[in-house]
Amino acid sequence: MYKTLLKPILFSIDPEKVHDITFFLIAIFFKIPLVKFFVSKIFSSQNHLLETELFGIKFPNPVGLAAGFDKNAKLYKEFSCFGFGFIEIGTVTPIAQEGNPKKRLFRLIKDDAIINRMGFNNDGVDKVVERLKTNKNIIVGGNIGKNKITEISSAVNDYLICFEKLFPHVHYFAINVSSPNTENLRDLQHKESLKFLLQAIQKKNNSYPSPKPVLLKIAPDLSENELMDIVDVVVETSIDGIIATNTTTSREDLSSSEDLINEKGGLSGKPLSNKSIDVIKFLHEKSKGSIPIIGVGGIMNPKDAIDKIKAGASLIQLYSGFVYGGPAIVKQINNAILDYRLNQ
Repeated sequence: MYKTLLKPILFSIDPEKVHDITFFLIAIFFKIPLVKFFVSKIFSSQNHLLETELFGIKFPNPVGLAAGFDKNAKLYKEFSCFGFGFIEIGTVTPIAQEGNPKKRLFRLIKDDAIINRMGFNNDGVDKVVERLKTNKNIIVGGNIGKNKITEISSAVNDYLICFEKLFPHVHYFAINVSSPNTENLRDLQHKESLKFLLQAIQKKNNSYPSPKPVLLKIAPDLSENELMDIVDVVVETSIDGIIATNTTTSREDLSSSEDLINEKGGLSGKPLSNKSIDVIKFLHEKSKGSIPIIGVGGIMNPKDAIDKIKAGASLIQLYSGFVYGGPAIVKQINNAILDYRLNQ
C-alpha cells in the first residue's frame, strides 16, 4: 500500500514538508486506542534468533533507525512499533538551532537517493532530554554534535555538554564528526583532533560508575590511510565501535538532473551502498574483527542489509531505505537476517 498509494502522494510534496506532515499524522494516529498494538503486530518481527548482543546491550533485533530521522526524539516510541530494534536520535547540539536555510532536502528519485544539507537543525539537548525521560524499554542511541556557532577549537565542550545531559537517558552515544553540512566539522576526523575529542569524552564517560558505549560515526569519503588512523584512534581511546557511514559528498554515477546532482549536501540512499560496504569491509579486516560496526548507508532492500552484515556489520540502520521502501522494509530485512542466521 505504501509504494502504490502513499508514496506517490508523499513524493509529490516538498520532502521537508512531508517529513513534518508525516510526524504530525503519526503522532495523531498513535493516540487512537489499540493502534500501537496493531502496528506492532503487523510490522514487528518477534524471534529470539534476531536478538543481538553488542557492547553490553541486548538489541531485540539488529535493524535500527538511523540518526537524522527523529532528530528531536519526538516519535521514538512510535517508530519502535514499526519493528526497529533501536532508535538513534539526533544529531543533538547543546543549544537549539534552525540549521541551514531552506530548501535543504532533495529527493533524487531516479537514483533512489536523498541529498540533505540540514545543518544539525534540532531543539537543543534540554528539550530532547525531557522527551527521553518517559522512555521505559526502547533502546535509544544519542547522536551528538557541535553547534554551528561554536568554533572548531572549542567543539569538545559542546560534545561534553550533550554527553553529560543525555547520559542518564540513552543506551549508547554516537559521536558525529562526519556530517558534511556543518562547516569544518569533518576536520575533527583528523587523527590528533579526533584523539583529543574522544579522550575527553572517555574521561567523562569513565567518571560514571557504569560507562556507556561510545561509537564514532565516520564519513564514507575517507582514504585508506585515514581509515587506518580511525582504527588506531578507536583502539587508543578504547571506544566501543564505529558507525559506518554518514552521507557522502561524492556525486559519481548519478542519473538525476544536473540541477539536483549539483545541490550541496550529503548524499544518502542507493548510490552510497557500495562505498559504505567498502568502508565496513576495510575496517573489519584491518581491525581483525575486533571493532564492532553498525552499518548504514544505501540499505534499500534485504539484500543490501545482508551485504552489510557479510562485510562485517553487527547491526544496521535505515534512513533513505525507510523513506523509499516504507515501514514494511523493516520486517522484510529482519526476516532476511533471520533466514541468513538460520543458514549459517
